[in-house]
Amino acid sequence: MKTRTVWRTREVPHTEAGETRLIPEDYPVEIPVPPRDWDHIVLNAVTAIAIGLTVVSVAWSTVSGGALLDRAAPAAAAYPAALVYDAAWITCMALEWLARYDPDRARAPRIAGYVALAIAMGAIATHGCLDAGKAVGVAGAAISAIAKGLWQLVLNHTAQPLPARTQKWLNVRRGEVGAQLALAAQQRQLTRMQERHAAMLAAYGMANPDTDPDADTNPDPGPGTVRPIRPSVREAVRTAYASGIEDPAKVLAYVHKVADPDARPDTVDRYLRGIRRSA
Repeated sequence: MKTRTVWRTREVPHTEAGETRLIPEDYPVEIPVPPRDWDHIVLNAVTAIAIGLTVVSVAWSTVSGGALLDRAAPAAAAYPAALVYDAAWITCMALEWLARYDPDRARAPRIAGYVALAIAMGAIATHGCLDAGKAVGVAGAAISAIAKGLWQLVLNHTAQPLPARTQKWLNVRRGEVGAQLALAAQQRQLTRMQERHAAMLAAYGMANPDTDPDADTNPDPGPGTVRPIRPSVREAVRTAYASGIEDPAKVLAYVHKVADPDARPDTVDRYLRGIRRSA
């Protein structure tokens, strides 16, 4: 078994003039060296080759597509537009890789990627046939096909299929987490709307029925009424400042009204100073 030497540090006692102290001491340690992971090395090499071919494909597609579009548009617009040909199937391929553990989600970007590849190859072949003959057109179009095909092989190698029950469990769990994210985003939006409404009422000196019991015109709202969640002190300070309330005493009164009746003045002042600096 191969080993390599590494140096580590430990504390050892050392005595001088009758006094003992702990001092650092370096010492060697032999640790085993794991064998080379040739599977990982080969996969990295294949990925590097695929990246290199993709760069060549993008360059060739841009030159060919740009020269073709240059017949009908200025070069400054034709060549950047030609980037779309290979960029489209590369984007679809990236989306397919992100969905590699969900065959149903990966199917749509895979099909779209092949359609985008066919369009890119058609543009390259058309340019080659017009300028240099059919052989050049076919050879040029094959560059994108080879790059796409190599990436497809890499994707197929890394996208290991999951057992059917595991895939169904993953789909259910993904839906649950997605619903939580959606609800959280909507709750933030509702909170911001509530803050704007409360700030408007405070700016005009109007009572807020959501925070002022004396202003509640519906003492029996019934079981279907949902009360908005109070904003945090920081959010209330930010809302007050955005509404034009800059006096610290008025900002504190607004925070006590809409957020926290026990909010400390120094906390509100600190938030207000931070918001003013960042404004």
